[in-house]
Amino acid sequence: MKRYDLIVIGAGPAGLSAATEAASHGLRVAVFDENARPGGQLFKQIHKFFGSKEHKAKIRGYDIGRELLKEAESLGVEVFLNAPVIGLYAEKEVVARHADGVRHYKGDTVIVATGASENMLTFEGWTLPGVMGAGAAQTMMNINRVTPGERVLMLGSGNVGLVVGYQLIQAGCELVAIIDAAPRVGGYGVHAAKVARTGVPFYLSHTVVRAEGTDRVTGVTIGEVDASWQIIAGSEKHFDVDTICIAVGLSPSTQLLKMAGADMAEPAAGAGFLPVCSATGETSISGLYASGDVSGIEEASSAMIEGRISGVAAAGKLGFADAETVETRLNALETALSALHEGLFAPRNRGKSVPLTDEGIDNSQHLLKNGYLADDEVAKYPGVKRVSGVHPIIECTQNIPCNPCQDACPKQCIKVGANIVALPVFDETSACIGCGQCVAACSGQSIFLVNDDIGDNLASVTIPYEFLPLPEKGDVGTALDRSGTPICAATVTDVRAAKAFDHTSLLTFSVPRDEYMRARFWKKGAAV
Repeated sequence: MKRYDLIVIGAGPAGLSAATEAASHGLRVAVFDENARPGGQLFKQIHKFFGSKEHKAKIRGYDIGRELLKEAESLGVEVFLNAPVIGLYAEKEVVARHADGVRHYKGDTVIVATGASENMLTFEGWTLPGVMGAGAAQTMMNINRVTPGERVLMLGSGNVGLVVGYQLIQAGCELVAIIDAAPRVGGYGVHAAKVARTGVPFYLSHTVVRAEGTDRVTGVTIGEVDASWQIIAGSEKHFDVDTICIAVGLSPSTQLLKMAGADMAEPAAGAGFLPVCSATGETSISGLYASGDVSGIEEASSAMIEGRISGVAAAGKLGFADAETVETRLNALETALSALHEGLFAPRNRGKSVPLTDEGIDNSQHLLKNGYLADDEVAKYPGVKRVSGVHPIIECTQNIPCNPCQDACPKQCIKVGANIVALPVFDETSACIGCGQCVAACSGQSIFLVNDDIGDNLASVTIPYEFLPLPEKGDVGTALDRSGTPICAATVTDVRAAKAFDHTSLLTFSVPRDEYMRARFWKKGAAV
């Protein structure tokens, strides 16, 4: 039986972070994962992460995965792939299945970072080919390079549904609608807004009535639900689709922790059982830790920090790091984690309606119910100022943990301050040079450069653009407003791409001067 100082089960963001943190303190670490490649969900994440520079903000998920892998390899971490762990016992004995048979290992400490699995929703026809989890669709697109369908309905408006919905559009699918039984958009408003401005409608307080078809999905009927979650008679709507994606939450994969005998508790929300853990992730079994989504569903940024917390705790427990070193490192990590746990989406606000931002501004109910800001709401936010010449319009309206725009601006036109969840402020006393760094850096794609007067009673709008093929200078298309409604003709005046923009192109188009505060997307073809 081979022995390690630390065995990590799961090579996702939490597991790899735990392994690299522990190895950096001198532990001999092994990581086991059932997949053919390490990285967990990170290699499916083609979008840019939120947070600060310390949280790897504005870096795409797959690049974060590569960074973690490189760091782990440099520290001598042994990674066993295609090696599902099929047994975990209280004495921290690990049983893994390999191609040549089953092997037993012993860890002085063990960190379980097995993540979570997708929830499914049952309805008439839910077993038809074409009904799938949003994560499965994301794997098809971003790992296997296969589109899951041509016309897709997304069920679920949390961050997973919104992010995958946008990626479906990027992959060339037609996203016919995003629906959710909840009365409000569940994910970040900026994610909803970038989907809505492409023309995708949102149907809140709606769910699937039935999937239609015999041997595959050929259509779907949805219906509005009342306060008791019952379908309202006569509210049914039909869509011709070949794919239904389901994004209705995740369930922690706690089977191994239960097998080991760790104490479990049911959270107040009733979402299954979670391990009882200390602040460092240690379970009721000494030296056995739970980290990442297996201990409670959060964003990948939080999972990476939690992994490092458990990794340094394991180092301290085994004497590889003295108490002072451990305390200093834990304090820094807990401070970083606390920053991600503030704002509108803080754990304490889950399921609650928060009427005001931290700055005392009304939270947009139109955004929550329709997926986009109403025209008369935009000006009340501190990132939106109407001044002459080129300047950013920052339509970031919720207190979410993110500040790459502040770091990106070379002229310090954009200020977030020390509080990472504060709304970004446009400082009109600073001279914007129109470099577009803020547009490209914004993880939520909520910053636009405008110039209110380029001559001939025209204005220009620069938007983040992540679709192929790229338009060319001189192309005439249609400007869409925040709801995705065509408003006027728009001519492409510039297309900029740079290594620093990291695959986000800056598309500039001209519109009549009285439309520049409304035009937020460009679409090829004339307005209908």
